[in-house]
Amino acid sequence: MQIDVVGWDIGGAHLKAVVLDAQGAPVQVLQHPCPLWKGLDQLQSAVNELLKIVPPHPVRHVITMTGELADCFQSRSEGVEQILNVMKSVLPVGNLSVYAGSLGFLHIDSINEGNYQAIASANWLASADYAAKQCGNGLFIDIGSTTTDILALANGQVLAQGLTDYERLITRELIYTGVVRTAVMAIANRFFFKGHDVGVMAEYFATMADVYRLTEELDEAHDQYETADGAEKTRQASAKRLARMIGQEWQDEPLFSWSQLAQSIRAEQIRTIQLGCERQLSRSCWTQPPPLIGAGVGRFLVKQLAVNMGMSYMDFNDLLPNVPETSGLSPADCAPALAIAFLSRS
Repeated sequence: MQIDVVGWDIGGAHLKAVVLDAQGAPVQVLQHPCPLWKGLDQLQSAVNELLKIVPPHPVRHVITMTGELADCFQSRSEGVEQILNVMKSVLPVGNLSVYAGSLGFLHIDSINEGNYQAIASANWLASADYAAKQCGNGLFIDIGSTTTDILALANGQVLAQGLTDYERLITRELIYTGVVRTAVMAIANRFFFKGHDVGVMAEYFATMADVYRLTEELDEAHDQYETADGAEKTRQASAKRLARMIGQEWQDEPLFSWSQLAQSIRAEQIRTIQLGCERQLSRSCWTQPPPLIGAGVGRFLVKQLAVNMGMSYMDFNDLLPNVPETSGLSPADCAPALAIAFLSRS
């Protein structure tokens, strides 16, 4: 098999990679835990682990990142610089480029401090740009383990109102909510349970992985971190963690009751994301309703949003060659890594 390019998406919690063959078809979709806040050695180790799986052919490598936000760095610029230094130490520099948003792809040896802002947290733009080029119009929604991106696409262009994380949080094009790592206490301060409006403890007792394990929507391949209490990943254990959030003992109620609590929490998260979607739709960028384009490990929620809002749904995978899933992951699960790999070929 002839390999053409590997796209790397370096997050603060996961390292993702997508391998394209000579025809541009994704042949490997990979993800590895990378708790970057613990130090740069975590990134080096994660890259080395994935390189054991990637075919050892001479290939091009392209990089995007959000990991510069990790609190092991004094600033985002320092984070970009140090991440690039690690990648230079583990990948062949001669064929190594970095995605810099509107600046396109820069060879790693040509990058200077003036490019750091364009490189920092630009992965969302790559995914949206690829989707815009493929379908022209749509509302692109990438729901990952930790964050959600919502971008208006019209006439093949990404109509982003913000570029920095700060600007995007203002415009709700970035919402810090995801389906795995997000703490339940970050979703709302009250939930419905057994006919009551119950306050929620502001404690790290449970995550959204527990919620979606109980709703039976979580693909366990997407949950690569330990649970909030370090215990097992079963529906019963998830019910126990959710019960703590409202000061209850899980064994005092049937599992069905905890599944209903999970549904209440799910509804609150969807409501938050829908507000972001409605803000973008109110801009009237289209002459007819655009499809909702779902990407990320939480795109099952985009399908629900489409139903709730009476809109059509398009899966990010539908924009790609039809390839089988690999190790429980599909290309749409790692949209930024796949997007930069594709965009680098044009």
